[in-house]
Amino acid sequence: MSKKIIVISGASSGFGALTARTLADQGNTVYAGMRRTRDRNAARVKEATDYSVANSVDLRAIEMDSASQQSIDGAIGQILAEEGGLDVVVHNAGHMVTGPAEAFTPEELAQAYDANVLSTQRLNRAVLPTLRRQGHGLVLWVGSSSTRGGTPPYLAPYFAAKAAMDALAVSYGAELARWGVETTIVVPGAFTSGTNHFANSGRPGDQDLVVDYDQHYAGLMDQVSDKLAELAPLGAEASLVSDEIARIVALPPGQRPFRVHVDPADDGSEEVSDLADRIRARFLKRIGLGDLLDPVNN
Repeated sequence: MSKKIIVISGASSGFGALTARTLADQGNTVYAGMRRTRDRNAARVKEATDYSVANSVDLRAIEMDSASQQSIDGAIGQILAEEGGLDVVVHNAGHMVTGPAEAFTPEELAQAYDANVLSTQRLNRAVLPTLRRQGHGLVLWVGSSSTRGGTPPYLAPYFAAKAAMDALAVSYGAELARWGVETTIVVPGAFTSGTNHFANSGRPGDQDLVVDYDQHYAGLMDQVSDKLAELAPLGAEASLVSDEIARIVALPPGQRPFRVHVDPADDGSEEVSDLADRIRARFLKRIGLGDLLDPVNN
């Protein structure tokens, strides 16, 4: 396997941190993007550095705030200056919010959209000129089974944002194909261990409405979290996701799947997505754009 230059957004914890380590273990140079590396995430930076030294791998924390185009541009500029190119971009940054949909203000919905969708657009605008100029590369999106599978209540802003991100990824897949740039969407299910999604989730600002809903939905989020944990079989750790990402990155160009699911609880997303992706492929062929399904041979 050839060494690749890889950047991952949102790599301070959870899937991002696990993926950064797993990819570095494969012999790649991995830039783990995270914000506030000098204060809030200073300990995470040290953990990444210590891991790199202890395991003799090339894992580097880099300041990259997914909410700031300037920060992202600076990080990518530094990577390109140090490496001269870039092979893989992993869109992992995101943020979960929980609570009754009505209790979120429009501004809070916009914040969820920013964290999960606009962050990917900022990073794409920084990296795609290089990938297109090279004529090769992989853009890997970490999605969510919630976009098409089982959708329990009280997660509407997050689900809506992840659905938007998935739609954006699908469109990018076609628009990058003729440049030789591949797209893969990795779809994790609900992992209640190994990530901090639920523990660190945002809450709605309108607490009066939350109180109103509690009259009919008291303890709902605890119920959802507990039931999701029960559905997960033994061994369903977040490392399943990072291992699958590493497997895909290591595949030769042209053999990488457009979409894969890592959903031990099987909420139905894979079944729906398989149908949607087949219809998409069939339609592109019907309108004479079948070549967009095969980036490597364009």
